[in-house]
Amino acid sequence: MPHCHTMAGMFPFPASNPCPALMPRRHWLLGTLLGALLATTACNGSVGPRSVTLSLDKMQERLAQRFPRRFPLAGLIDLNLQVPRLTLLPERNRINAVMALDASGPALRRAYNGILDVNFALRYEPADRTVRATELQVQTLQIDGLPPQASTLLAGLGPTLAQQALREVVLHQLQARDLALADRLGLQPGRISVTQQGLVIELVSRTSP
Repeated sequence: MPHCHTMAGMFPFPASNPCPALMPRRHWLLGTLLGALLATTACNGSVGPRSVTLSLDKMQERLAQRFPRRFPLAGLIDLNLQVPRLTLLPERNRINAVMALDASGPALRRAYNGILDVNFALRYEPADRTVRATELQVQTLQIDGLPPQASTLLAGLGPTLAQQALREVVLHQLQARDLALADRLGLQPGRISVTQQGLVIELVSRTSP
């Protein structure tokens, strides 16, 4: 049994716990871990989250609400775009979107199937706390079996079609509660990084450039 009475004069303890050596081990460990955590926080000068993570599934779910979409072209051809299938491109800090489409209308004798393949960057719009697609690049606009004349007509329409379909489209909207703590700490969303796990939105000081 530890002889705590020899130290009583120097380090008095409450009567309810006269000997610290008798403190339950789990309480001691909890206190140690908590102290280490607080010390680390103080040394780093950081409190609270420094980023918000957005999963690919959440973006896919939000995008599905805006599709399918129909785009009439000069009253001659109708293009119907289906829900884009998203793929993360961390090495380029962009997202790829592949949309199945079908073309029909007065200029065509039947319906044709194809794909529109684009990729885009992202930006944060503080006015409504949304993450939006921007800087679209068309990789492929392909419609199988299309007559040459119609194919020529569509060849130059890829960028325009992509802009109409995805430019500034909302991929996610942060709620006020998502940013409540950051707001109290004087932080705001900044750089958006595409990672293997999804999007990481950095929280930066409002005074940052």
